[in-house]
Amino acid sequence: MNKIIAKKSDLEQQNYPRLTDPVSGKRTDIEGAAGRIALYNREGDAALAPLLLIHSVNATPSAYEVKPLFDYYAGKRPVYALDLPGFGQSDRSDRVYTIKLMTDAIHAAVDKIRADHARAVDALALSLSCEFLARAALERQANFRTLAFVSPTGFERRARDDAGGGNRGMPWLHSALNISLWSRGLFELLTSRSSIKYFLKRTFGSQQIDQGLWDYAYLTTHQPGAQHAPYYFVSGYLFSMDALRLYEGLTHPVWMTHGVRGDFVDYRHQNRVEGRANWSFEVFPTGAFPHFETPDAFTRAYDGFLKRADETTGAARNDVAAAE
Repeated sequence: MNKIIAKKSDLEQQNYPRLTDPVSGKRTDIEGAAGRIALYNREGDAALAPLLLIHSVNATPSAYEVKPLFDYYAGKRPVYALDLPGFGQSDRSDRVYTIKLMTDAIHAAVDKIRADHARAVDALALSLSCEFLARAALERQANFRTLAFVSPTGFERRARDDAGGGNRGMPWLHSALNISLWSRGLFELLTSRSSIKYFLKRTFGSQQIDQGLWDYAYLTTHQPGAQHAPYYFVSGYLFSMDALRLYEGLTHPVWMTHGVRGDFVDYRHQNRVEGRANWSFEVFPTGAFPHFETPDAFTRAYDGFLKRADETTGAARNDVAAAE
């Protein structure tokens, strides 16, 4: 089992603020191949498929990034959100953070959800985590009913369609970031309130950002071990070199959405999946987190996608019954 590792000297030298849970509801800590991960849930209409929400990966993420959706669906349907390894309330130990580790965390969360509900899940991911979700869905197809990708990576200018897989890891950069002389200090500089605000403005493509998201991003980055996973992200180890092939291999109903402002607007390789019957698309006049800026329009569009998936699933069942 993986355990949280925090050097005693770190805890003695710094007065870390208390980390509250990023979303409300019941929290379950799951131990497995990905170490300890925190999974949050709220109950809802058990007749509806459970929904899993997965935050992005950068220097400051947590399940708070999906809070508007978690709050909206709470009471309407079973809804879950997780903190990926190295983030939020999950294990932040000093270990190797890999694509497989993140994918295994999704598998662990889905296994728990299916144990609770005995049915396939609808899953929604943000940004880089869309690549992990796509991989998880290909590895265990029957565990997923539908997939939603919000501002997904992998469609940008440099095509990542290497048949051999792998990642964009730069060992020299990771080594440089972890030189003890400046490792922690550099991370504190990157996660100062002003730095976090700067990067959120680039994410939102606006001077207007969500205050709660900003506050929690600062809180979650000022915890023991908070730099470990982000340094693997910055060094490229969490970017799949076969991202486009992952997306092209999906047969589930897929909803892809993104905004038009900020740093995350390059989807030139979207044409690799456009025209496929299982893919649908929505563009919002927002930055990369449309569920924060236009929550009503976002949930209305997502609910429409889920309704269409329900109808398609029902038609497929009728076809099978008729054939029998």
